[in-house]
Amino acid sequence: MSAPPAGPDVKECCAAAYDSDAVALLLGASYHPGGLALTRRLATTAGLRPGQRVLDVASGPGTTALLLATEFAVSVDGVDLGDASLRKATAAAMAAGLGNRVLFHRGDAERLPFPAASFDAVVCECAFCTFPGKPAAASEIARVLRPGGRVGITDVTIATGGLPGDLAGLAGWVACLADARPADAYAALLGGAGLTVTRVEEHDDALGRMVDQIDARLRVLRMSGDRNQALAGVDLQRALELTGQAARAVAAGVAGYTMLVAEKR
Repeated sequence: MSAPPAGPDVKECCAAAYDSDAVALLLGASYHPGGLALTRRLATTAGLRPGQRVLDVASGPGTTALLLATEFAVSVDGVDLGDASLRKATAAAMAAGLGNRVLFHRGDAERLPFPAASFDAVVCECAFCTFPGKPAAASEIARVLRPGGRVGITDVTIATGGLPGDLAGLAGWVACLADARPADAYAALLGGAGLTVTRVEEHDDALGRMVDQIDARLRVLRMSGDRNQALAGVDLQRALELTGQAARAVAAGVAGYTMLVAEKR
């Protein structure tokens, strides 16, 4: 497996990529495979209950946090490195009338800006694979969880041997997948932090659907000649080549998507 860029570099790369309008255009509102349906599945499996305090790590534009607050009656703190994402998320919470129950903070998953035992649950969707210091991030998640608390993660998984071809070493949003791990490696990281994995579910089809959706949007833009301002400077042909590689990796079982739930005993 190719080594990712140095820690701060890959963090800033991914934060900048997911802050961009191009990502919003291509990925849609939820920014992760499975969309809101898988977020609901994650929250239900993690046993979220009204009144709990939940941390959303790598909260992006706040879609997950707002859904959890609205549908599960919890309070949510989101943490993210992207300034533009934090502004969008805060504005969305205010517009939804949730400014008193959903707050967003600038912070690093490997150094969470919260005291120990602050949260009843932690969620992290399609982001753990981007953390250069995965053991540190797992330890921080365990640290801020209260005893009996649960963490729910959904993320890209890569079979042993890593990504094929250009997908293993690209910059930008694809490079954020270059350090994805097999599902059992994520489980081992959580276990090493003192968490007990209680549920593992494969959702590879969700990743396949997202890749297909991105491919379809790129093809429409190329055929129409629409150079959306968000995609200024993007090589559509090159992007299509990469989505083709990604689709083949999913079809071959090299790339997948997994949900894990773990508990702090």
